[in-house]
Amino acid sequence: MKHWYDKYYSIFEQSPESISENIIHIIKKNLTGFHSENPLVSVVVIAHNEEKRILPCLWSLSENIIKDAPTEIIVIDNNSTDRTVELLKDVGVIWFEETQKGPGFARQCGLDKAKGKYHLCIDADTLYPPGYIQTHINALKKKNISFAYSLWSFLPSKRYPAYKLFFYELLRDIFLIIQNIKRPELCVRGMVFSFQTDLARNVGFRKDIIRGEDGSLALGLKAYGKAIFIKSKKARAITNTSIFDSQSSLFNAYTIRIRKAFRNLFGLFHKKDNYTDQESNLIK
Repeated sequence: MKHWYDKYYSIFEQSPESISENIIHIIKKNLTGFHSENPLVSVVVIAHNEEKRILPCLWSLSENIIKDAPTEIIVIDNNSTDRTVELLKDVGVIWFEETQKGPGFARQCGLDKAKGKYHLCIDADTLYPPGYIQTHINALKKKNISFAYSLWSFLPSKRYPAYKLFFYELLRDIFLIIQNIKRPELCVRGMVFSFQTDLARNVGFRKDIIRGEDGSLALGLKAYGKAIFIKSKKARAITNTSIFDSQSSLFNAYTIRIRKAFRNLFGLFHKKDNYTDQESNLIK
């Protein structure tokens, strides 16, 4: 069975020298269509040491189908020490450097540099379907919408076969759908997050926390309008399984997800406008 991401996946996690010049040429040629001087949409990729993932990510974005919406793709290199910058130069993408390490710094740099009315956050280790950008644009164009977010899947492998990932994703998606009712900010992940640029500049990304800069911005954006939870497969990105490696196994990930669901079940039905920072998540 063929998947939309197969050709991008063919170079995912591959060393740069193993990627053919023809593919580099295709990506470079595609990206020339995303150099708009007056864009409606800014697609902002953040990257730190992503030499084995940045090219398939950019390839997938560059083949998105967009109707009548001038779009720029820019990359924020977050102090990479590998060949990420060299690859950005090879394919001719517009890029900027943020030397202060951390997703909050990188995303804020992207927000500062973006020219478009609509802003799509992108992670360099993620692949995006051909209708991704347009689906987010359509959501943001609706009345009184300040931000939007969509779902994501994981790249299957021998260690994490598709059928096992399916049940994990199903459980997670049900949880997110329920959580979305009162606490949409907790559903947001930076790799599948979009918003009105001007409104986001009123809030800004937090740079004093290790993770959660995306949800924190979403929380602030709630004061300016509504959120849209995009469930369409057209906006369902696909990313790596590193989260499961950090949790030792897929079984442990299931267990953590179930425990989290029951622990937070009561709170899911109550709106919350502020959260207490965890000491372990603060940048010292």
